[in-house]
Amino acid sequence: MIPTHWTMHGKVIVITGATSGIGQVAAERLAAMGARLVLVARDEARGEAALTRLAERAPGLAHTIHYADLSRLAEMKRVAAEIAAAEPRIDVLTNNAGALFNSRHLTEDGLERTFALNHMAYFVLTHGLRERLIASAPARVINTASGAHRGATLDFRDLQSAAGYRGFKVYGRSKLCNILYTRELAHRLAGTGITANCLHPGFVATRFGDESGRVFSHVIRIAKLFAISPEKGADTIVHLAASPEVADISGGYFYQRRPATPSDEARDDDAARRLWLESTRLAGIEGW
Repeated sequence: MIPTHWTMHGKVIVITGATSGIGQVAAERLAAMGARLVLVARDEARGEAALTRLAERAPGLAHTIHYADLSRLAEMKRVAAEIAAAEPRIDVLTNNAGALFNSRHLTEDGLERTFALNHMAYFVLTHGLRERLIASAPARVINTASGAHRGATLDFRDLQSAAGYRGFKVYGRSKLCNILYTRELAHRLAGTGITANCLHPGFVATRFGDESGRVFSHVIRIAKLFAISPEKGADTIVHLAASPEVADISGGYFYQRRPATPSDEARDDDAARRLWLESTRLAGIEGW
């Protein structure tokens, strides 16, 4: 249950992946607490349905939506610029969109699709909104990671998973990237008034894995029979966005509202720094 004294009145929250699953639940809960939501979505039908639900749950707050394919660098940059131009302030950025793909595909940028959507979109969108976040401080960045990072390692010679592609393994690597990125982001934002934390929502019964393809999507559907609800999975996102208890915590990894310890690989600050530098190169971003 959300404590009754938590309020988000006057706050602006940008969230990706909020047309279904834990992102949808988190957005609706935060709107009910008084926040105005700015959604980023790919599918227009699901996006308009999500916007309608927000208006019904929390009317009069002028919730908005932007559409973009967050697997493409140009789209990541475009939507970030559009939101920055439209929003004088951003109090919380929640990078939540993600997917698992059973087959390897390269985007038009030459990036493996899982890496592009699950990591680079977090990196590029946050970069594009950083000035709004700094101007709105205290502000928060929340990155949805996963316990699937455990056992994953990064090979900086093959970040695009050209060798031995397996969907869940590559997904785990992308979630490892989320945690390493959060650590380095927290370090670089120190002193700005912006915190950066990430979370494991648990294994949730959502649309996750439905588009992975082949036999794996059927396996995922069966596994979801034993998964937790999106309502439970969204709980830590809401906690990190609204709780006064985490206002001064940055660089953390959370599970069930509590700080948790990720894998040794996820606590490698040298790897975090190297991933950051490689991400700036891939995105064509300088000076951050």
